[in-house]
Amino acid sequence: MEAKAKARFIRMSARKVRRVADLIRGKNVEEALNVLTFTPKAAATVLEKTLKSATANALSVGGTAKLKAEDLWIKKILVDGGPIMKRIRAMGMGRAYRIRKRTNHITIVVTDGKEEEQ
Repeated sequence: MEAKAKARFIRMSARKVRRVADLIRGKNVEEALNVLTFTPKAAATVLEKTLKSATANALSVGGTAKLKAEDLWIKKILVDGGPIMKRIRAMGMGRAYRIRKRTNHITIVVTDGKEEEQ
């Protein structure tokens, strides 16, 4: 059984978020939350919220009454670049430099490891 959660338009570059996402990829949800709690990066709080949302989505699906949060593990984490907001910074001698304010989209898929029968 799989469940996923998305966080979109996060105001942080995807490169910075991927560094933290690599720490928890493929781990147990409980272990991953412990790692994120003690990671001193701004991306850790965003990933923690998204992971908690994916866990809640998995537990709220019908027919998962016996499923517990400890049984879930992270199957996939995607950190994709979002739209870039372009701003101008005035410089000397009439120049203008471009500032790119980057965003990203985070997708987390959690599973209990059992394949669904259809």
